[in-house]
Amino acid sequence: MNAHQTNHIADTSLTGGLVDLIARKPVSQADLDAAALFTLDAIANVLAGRNSVPGEILLRWWRARHNSNIALDPSQLAFLMGGLCHILETDDLHRESVVHPGCVVIPAAWALARERGISGRLVLESILQGFEATTRVGMAVGAAHYRIWHNTATCGPYGSAMAAAALLGLSREETVHALGNAGSQSSGLWQFLETGAMTKHLHAGRAAEAGLKAAELAAFGFTGPARILEGEKGFFRAACPDANPDAVLGAPDAPWQLTRTSIKPWPSCRHTHPTIDAAEELRVKLGERGEDAIRSISIGTYQAALDVCDRKAANSDYEAKFSLQHSVAAALLYPKVDFDAFGDAARARCANLALRVSVQAAEPYRSAYPRAWGGSVELTLTDGTVLSATRTNAKGDPEAPLSRADMIDKALMLFAHGKVREPERLVDGILGLASDGALPDLSLF
Repeated sequence: MNAHQTNHIADTSLTGGLVDLIARKPVSQADLDAAALFTLDAIANVLAGRNSVPGEILLRWWRARHNSNIALDPSQLAFLMGGLCHILETDDLHRESVVHPGCVVIPAAWALARERGISGRLVLESILQGFEATTRVGMAVGAAHYRIWHNTATCGPYGSAMAAAALLGLSREETVHALGNAGSQSSGLWQFLETGAMTKHLHAGRAAEAGLKAAELAAFGFTGPARILEGEKGFFRAACPDANPDAVLGAPDAPWQLTRTSIKPWPSCRHTHPTIDAAEELRVKLGERGEDAIRSISIGTYQAALDVCDRKAANSDYEAKFSLQHSVAAALLYPKVDFDAFGDAARARCANLALRVSVQAAEPYRSAYPRAWGGSVELTLTDGTVLSATRTNAKGDPEAPLSRADMIDKALMLFAHGKVREPERLVDGILGLASDGALPDLSLF
């Protein structure tokens, strides 16, 4: 195939169209401010993730392979940061794509900008572009993909490649090559849920690393498949039986998808959050009557939540974070659903109540997903009283957003969990990126 044919394919491919769509989107100061808050959330998750068993393993692995006399490879640093960011289950989530963009895009952008001394505004613009790429691909993969494949892992490389391409100043053609090679590395299966293995963190780190490396190679002329999405042997054909390719380029004038991304207030799988929110309301209604007054609990949700989080018995912190039953029990029994609510003591306390929980896919939540992630909780008490609460959207969704103060408070909570010194300095430094400030030093290791 000659260069003219290659360029024509790039011009007419979905990937080429995605690069063009992103290039045409205007960036306002409000967009930059939003990107800075999402960056704060992701970096807080990175630093808090160090205080965990998987985080300690990742850091031991890193220290065994690196010393202070060797310059950091940005793709390897992106891998480490991505893995750490996704450990505590408090990172962001884009509902319609079921992708966690921040744990992939922001580590890649941060690692590359750190190496090259790139200023804050350009970093935030690259993050906006990376979120756009990964979520638009994610919105196109279809529901069947998510039953086997982890969307953050499979769609994430497109986002990290897009962010890196922006920071590297790649041409349109080079960016298409970068996305093509990033997409060819799409992988990540849900099998780890069977045993609660640590694989999910590897997914985020690998997606961040894969896209960044693909962009770096494209800068040297390394080519990739333009039709990686729609080709006969491409991503959609291989792994997306009900793909909707039109979603990649749909609604080109919509707001940046970063502003349509949700922030998690609780450290558990996002699918548990609508019912945690509803259960917290019921805890107040229950008042002094306590656990013994509850005969049974019924949860209404959507099918994807059942596929991932239907787990009556939780034998580890991680399994508890992926258990609708435990999460609702914890929200009913504890005044605050924080990291401790998923620990050994909390699992022991919640185990009996969790056994009284039944879960089912129910309307209107089943049909509304993935446009809206809602749920309901109904308590039947021993005296026959029924208490119920419903949520159309989860707290932290664009329709029920956290405030700027809420976001800062959450970051400070995560920094405290990660034993970060001078957390206010980091908050000011990261939010200052929107005013073109320099990247603050993370003291990651």
